[in-house]
Amino acid sequence: MRSLALGFFCLLCCNAARPERRRPKPIPAKGQNDTIIKNNTAENACKAMPLDFVFVIDSSRSIQPKDYEKVKTFIVNLLQFLDVGPNATRVGLLQYGSVVQPEFSLNSYTTKAEVEEAVRNMTHLATGTMTGLAIQYTMEVALTEEQGARPMSLQIPRIAVIVTDGRPQDTVEEIAAQAKQAGIQIFAIGVGRVEMNTLKAIGSEPHSEHVHLVANFSQIETLTSVFKSKLCGGSDMCEVVEHQCQHICVSSPASYRCKCRKGFTLNPDGKTCKADDTCAVVDHGCDHICVNLAEGYECGCRPGYELTIDLKKCNRIDFCDLGNHGCEHNCVSLPGSYICSCMKGYILNSDGKTCSKIDHCADGNHGCEQEFMNTETSCVCKCSNGYTLRSDGKTCKKVDPCADGTHGCEQESVSTGDSCVCRCRKGFTLRPDGKTCRKVDPCADGTHGCEQESVSTGDSCVCRCRKGFTLRPDGKTCRKTDHCADGNHGCEQESMNTDDSCVCKCRAGYTLRADGKTCQSVDLCQTLDHGCQHLCVSTADSYICKCYEGFLLAGDGKRCEKPGCHDGVMDLVFVIDGSKSLGAANFERVKQWVNSIVDSLDISRTGTHVGLIQFSTKVHTEFPLGRHRTAQDVKRAVAQMQYMGRGSMTGSALRHMFQFGFSEKEGARSNIPRVCVVFTDGRSQDDVSEWATKAKNAGVTIYALGVGKAIEQELREIASEPAEMHLYYAEDFEKMGEITKKLKSRICNDKPADENMCRCESLIVFQNQVTEKLKDLAQSNILLLLFAPFPPQW
Repeated sequence: MRSLALGFFCLLCCNAARPERRRPKPIPAKGQNDTIIKNNTAENACKAMPLDFVFVIDSSRSIQPKDYEKVKTFIVNLLQFLDVGPNATRVGLLQYGSVVQPEFSLNSYTTKAEVEEAVRNMTHLATGTMTGLAIQYTMEVALTEEQGARPMSLQIPRIAVIVTDGRPQDTVEEIAAQAKQAGIQIFAIGVGRVEMNTLKAIGSEPHSEHVHLVANFSQIETLTSVFKSKLCGGSDMCEVVEHQCQHICVSSPASYRCKCRKGFTLNPDGKTCKADDTCAVVDHGCDHICVNLAEGYECGCRPGYELTIDLKKCNRIDFCDLGNHGCEHNCVSLPGSYICSCMKGYILNSDGKTCSKIDHCADGNHGCEQEFMNTETSCVCKCSNGYTLRSDGKTCKKVDPCADGTHGCEQESVSTGDSCVCRCRKGFTLRPDGKTCRKVDPCADGTHGCEQESVSTGDSCVCRCRKGFTLRPDGKTCRKTDHCADGNHGCEQESMNTDDSCVCKCRAGYTLRADGKTCQSVDLCQTLDHGCQHLCVSTADSYICKCYEGFLLAGDGKRCEKPGCHDGVMDLVFVIDGSKSLGAANFERVKQWVNSIVDSLDISRTGTHVGLIQFSTKVHTEFPLGRHRTAQDVKRAVAQMQYMGRGSMTGSALRHMFQFGFSEKEGARSNIPRVCVVFTDGRSQDDVSEWATKAKNAGVTIYALGVGKAIEQELREIASEPAEMHLYYAEDFEKMGEITKKLKSRICNDKPADENMCRCESLIVFQNQVTEKLKDLAQSNILLLLFAPFPPQW
């Protein structure tokens, strides 16, 4: 079957906060105008092949309630032609408007009666027309094995019937093409003002079988008989089309696919087949060559080799073993033949078979002084008795009695006529054994007269002094060495003589520098309990305390305080989007941005507390308000946060924030302002308004920050009123300075009283710090987190 894939990215339904499978609810009986085909009529029975079948129903506001009921009747009628069951046809259904609402999945029900009841209990959404979103959901969720679709290897057709009555509010061409390419067969049914080009972009080929358009919902039931023939196998597509399958054609509803016989694989063109390369996929064990056969493989050998009895390994063919080579000495096998060779000292005769001994001395060119001898490989010289061959290998010399190395002399030997005698080098004397030597020690007799130490040097004995002493001119006595006496020590303050050198030292209140010469004043900051909260700076004879940038030194000269309002504390919870559309690299930049905001806050036990929630398909509290009491601890926790990279369930995240983020259990304080910053980069897969409203009614101030594909309506539903003070969108920074001034004026406009000024100034400082950090990120070409108010056209 040449199926084309459809699919979806699901923003999920408005009830995503309750993900449990919805159960059908009883509703009153339908009116007289509904026409339903009964299950027990004989003409409805048909032999239908197993299918994974999903209805995709337009539930937009343009469909009237009576027409919506006709669509439900049409679905129930189509069900009569399906053999519903776990091992037969599985049925799922979703309807869509501005969002996608799955009614039941392929594995929800196992009987036709259950499916019919679920269809009758559906309720009209009456919102927009996001057809492309519905197709993407069908491909990525509804027709997957997780939702009950059977594995592609089982060759069970995956069918989607899409019913729509108007122009989609999003694009459908690209996502429909992806769905069909993924193997999904799509039937497109249009009602009323739907453009035929849109239906053809959605439906599978051939369009004559998969695309249908009726004038109104009253005529949709005329398609029942059309689908009966398709679902009941009325037409064998392999018999009515030129399928061009090389081996086998397999029909499916309104389509077909090609298969190959055993031992062959379907080519990418979906038509032709190629023989399987058995040698490439099995452990054939062939020593040389593996040859594919129609029903397997066989081993072969290279030229000059033959296959052994195991039909795997190859042995070289030994032509010498045939016994007819005629070689006198040796036979050497070659690939396809052999040659004769002779043993060492022999040469092969011209017949190529027999051998003759080589006489290397015959030509008289050996050059030997005394005698010569023929060997297997050459002519060598010899000497007469009493002589030995010199190193030139030609001439002879008289034998040296010491030459054989058996004299046993420790140092030197001397030939004297017919004998070899030992002798010692200078400074040594021969021992009585006539072989070994001992050193001559001029100091040994004790007459040297040295005051401290004596050393034998060759033929004499000299005096020397111990470390820290110098030999006097008499060469015998010693005096203590003064290394500082020459005045070349270079010490800035004081010097001190030691045994082997002159070292520098400093006066009290100073310490020696690394150069070992100059002195510096003692760093009192390193030696005293100075009590400085931030920085201690040493002076010439004392120290002073200093503060980090953004802080002022208190009156006690020790502590550091933030300028401005000191009572403006808050409980602040970040709700951060970790969906896959963000990307791992941009998620790291979001973490850096959060930490830059943390740097602008007075985080302490009595100051601002910070918590953080990350959301994707799931929601996770990375750390609650009550966990960290310093900015450093908060930043470390943010840096360790792991990227989720799944869907985007913003509504679930808001529910989690409302129910848990500001609870006493998680560290929220009473009578402290509660602020929430929500960041998202795209459309939510569930409803955001319910839990955002509950949080704002409970006193939480919410800032909604959007980027890229974030939806304006969702951001407005999330943000506190007025939206101009609490809603930002990523566009540019050209007017950020002016925006910051307006924001300060709007926050403080209705709170002139003194008791509100601290809270107002704290929020202004927070907003200004956010703006400055965003400017820094923009200058680094970071495309994420570009927060600016929505332009007027929004």
